[in-house]
Amino acid sequence: MREHRVDPVDAIWLGMDRPQNLMVIECLMFLDGPLDRERFDRVVRERLLAVYPVFSRRPVPGTGRWRRRRSRWRDVPDLDVSQHVREVRLPAPGDDAALQRYVSGYLGTPLPRERPLWDIHLIHGLEEGSAVYVRLHHALADGIALTQVLLSLTDETPEADRDGTHAPPAPHHALADVVQAARRAAPEVPQLLRPARVRRAVREGLRLGLSGVAALRKLLLTTNPDTSLAGEAGMEKAAVWSAPIDLQGIKDIARRSGATVNDVLVAALAGALERYQLDHDGQAVDIPTMIPVNLRPMHLPLPRELGNRFALVLLMLPSGRLDAADRLAETKRRMDVIKRSPEPVITFALILGIGRLGARLSRLLVTFFASKATGITTNVPGPREARYLAGTRIDSMLGWVPGSGHQTVGTCIFTYAGKVRVGFKVDLAVMPDPQQILDAFHDEIDALAALEGSVRA
Repeated sequence: MREHRVDPVDAIWLGMDRPQNLMVIECLMFLDGPLDRERFDRVVRERLLAVYPVFSRRPVPGTGRWRRRRSRWRDVPDLDVSQHVREVRLPAPGDDAALQRYVSGYLGTPLPRERPLWDIHLIHGLEEGSAVYVRLHHALADGIALTQVLLSLTDETPEADRDGTHAPPAPHHALADVVQAARRAAPEVPQLLRPARVRRAVREGLRLGLSGVAALRKLLLTTNPDTSLAGEAGMEKAAVWSAPIDLQGIKDIARRSGATVNDVLVAALAGALERYQLDHDGQAVDIPTMIPVNLRPMHLPLPRELGNRFALVLLMLPSGRLDAADRLAETKRRMDVIKRSPEPVITFALILGIGRLGARLSRLLVTFFASKATGITTNVPGPREARYLAGTRIDSMLGWVPGSGHQTVGTCIFTYAGKVRVGFKVDLAVMPDPQQILDAFHDEIDALAALEGSVRA
């Protein structure tokens, strides 16, 4: 069997699994009807296994002297798709609560290391349609790349997987939507993918003076405040999510406020965390969260080897007792500062450096930086038009990236086909009632809509 060295950055996430926070990216697709298993398996073989070799490799420990101890990927010939794709049927009534319980039951379950690090659950028995629950280890690729991989399994029309009209992933229309929206939502730094360019860019960023110093100061000195949202993470997690929200209503709020859709949704998150603190602590403070920033040239096809090419930036969510209008304005101001800051360049350089320090030091440093935030917040701009998976229409999507150390709140905001869904993945030892924070998010959307004279669908 052939073996391939694990990239140093990917090795960080391969070695960061902890019982309280696994390095697993969790994705959900909500479908309008049942899924044809035979068609789906064929799509997986042709568009996943045949295109991205890492899905047919399992991790093995490195051997030899310390420089050669890096983990390796070992090819698994003749991979059996049935070992990775399972079918389940939820008991009646098959509502959102039942699906949330099912997904929550796996959030603390590691992916087996004796086979490739991915699993897909085809879930039947829902009140409406069916669902696909996908679990992918962070060592395979970052969340942005894996979103593109999953979208490459989908089509514009119900019969495209049969009639040969499926376009390859690179120019895929759904991926083009993601590319354009991602460029608007977060800074892209494709020229920084080589270490020499990273070092040069860091030097240039530091020469910017106050902005570079401020970014470094924030990375080093930010602390996660002692609130009801923070604590020692445990093994028991829960996932909850909203009903679909009309995207046009969010766009109306953004347009009238001179903000972006991302600003509006992040402001609603900040307000939800404020409401939660007031209920549990009697007071509210700003809450730090980490936001992934794409560093991959998204106008190009994904490389066959995938991998992790992203940075993380710290955002202080304005949750300290502002009204809805002021909170939105402050969110926009803080997001604009990050977009002009060299912080993504600096954090990417740190990730590259950490990946070359060895497993023990990598874990210590990742845990140090993870402790500065309550969790990870992602806002994924999906396709504008509905997509089809093996002939079945996708109604909506969600996806969570993993937290590290003792992070307790993961937030996913996913826009797709004119709708928005928000989902929370929380640590039950710290936040025993995750529905409360979801309800607070809806209340914040309502407050923003009322402020702007809009109505949430």
